[in-house]
Amino acid sequence: KLVEDNIMSLVRSISGLRATLSDDLVPELVAKYAASFAKMLPAGKIVVGNDGRPSHEWIENVLVGSLLACGRDVVRLGTVPTPTVQLFAEKGDDVVGGVAITASHNPSQWNGLKFVNASGVFLNAAENAVLWDILDNGKFEFSANKFGKILDEADPLGKHIGYVLQMPLLTAELKEIICKRRLRVVVDAVNASGSVIVPQLLRKFGCEVVELFCDKSGVFPHTPEPLPINLTQLAEAVKLNNADLGIAVDPDADRLVLIDETGSPIGEEKTICLAIDAVLRNAGAGATCAVNHSTTMLADYVAEKYGCKCFRSPVGEINVVGKMKETKAIIGGEGSGGVISAEVHYGRDSLVGITLVLSLMALKNNTLGEIAGEYPKYVMKKTKYPFNGSLDEYISKLKAEFAGAEIIHEDGIKVLTNGAWVQLRKSNTEPIIRVIAEALEAETVENLLGKVTGILNV
Repeated sequence: KLVEDNIMSLVRSISGLRATLSDDLVPELVAKYAASFAKMLPAGKIVVGNDGRPSHEWIENVLVGSLLACGRDVVRLGTVPTPTVQLFAEKGDDVVGGVAITASHNPSQWNGLKFVNASGVFLNAAENAVLWDILDNGKFEFSANKFGKILDEADPLGKHIGYVLQMPLLTAELKEIICKRRLRVVVDAVNASGSVIVPQLLRKFGCEVVELFCDKSGVFPHTPEPLPINLTQLAEAVKLNNADLGIAVDPDADRLVLIDETGSPIGEEKTICLAIDAVLRNAGAGATCAVNHSTTMLADYVAEKYGCKCFRSPVGEINVVGKMKETKAIIGGEGSGGVISAEVHYGRDSLVGITLVLSLMALKNNTLGEIAGEYPKYVMKKTKYPFNGSLDEYISKLKAEFAGAEIIHEDGIKVLTNGAWVQLRKSNTEPIIRVIAEALEAETVENLLGKVTGILNV
């Protein structure tokens, strides 16, 4: 039996903290996290930004106040995308870390904290272990005589756009080609952190911008996860305005999802593939990219087209970043709409994705729909089921069922067989198992899912 979309009210993971308001996300918890983060970092400033949800105001007051009470100077960015926080953590003067107040794509009754180190990337497993040890064992402390001060950043959005526009791919000639097309673009930023910065970036490229949900109120006009089912108004607005494309970002604007000129979603899995295409076509044979094991194999197809290699990592931005650094990949990301450019910064960034998609449209002189239509039409299906056991007990059955197939154990269990794959991943936060399959034919996908669910008896 498939499970419904219900998750626990407090989730602590490698991706940070998420919790429901008034239940688990209370001032005391925010203060303890702030003090613990201050304790684990070396001396220096800490940057803080928020995704615009109304609840950010009290959370930011508690967070910033607690950091000040720990003797830390705080660079306050205001409402900005999470990648803006990452950029300032990496590039800011005397900055040693950052906190983004966001619950990512979760609904408005949620909020949370994402923690970033001085390299501008999220805390890895070892760093999170240190943070949690300080938190759980009360090793944090407030200062009795040294207090920090608030330093407001004047133009964080403009500086972020400036970094993106400096990527090597974006030559003056290419930017001029993009500008000459005078693209009309509809933007759905769910009234959150992308409301100002996404239209600003697009106007740098000479685009005519139709702002659909960009009022900065933080009040979501629909379920904020940028999935096709939630983007029907954007699709209609693209058609109504005779636009060249529609752009949707999640509340903290690290994910990018696209609607083509016909009002059709191209699918979140294709965002990273378009970005890879834009970068590797000019990188030369031997260049590398990296995505996670749950991302479409279209990424491999695009890389191989240019004589390049696509590497895989476990799910999670920090894991993809680690693989990118290990393999010297210049572009990477995840099938959820996250694009990471090593030439800008090691974080999922919708602005990077937008720039690369516009560049690809200019380089190919095609519409978004025409470019996406040139790719093989892979079929992917994602399911989830109640599960409390261990995957280890099913390995022998999977090997017997898929004799001769390649089986990878790096992220759950992934079976590669005859140009198709199926992956089983046990959730770290819910008593469920996620099963994903992909192939060129829907029948093959259903067959793979049927075999796996039969073995799991779900």
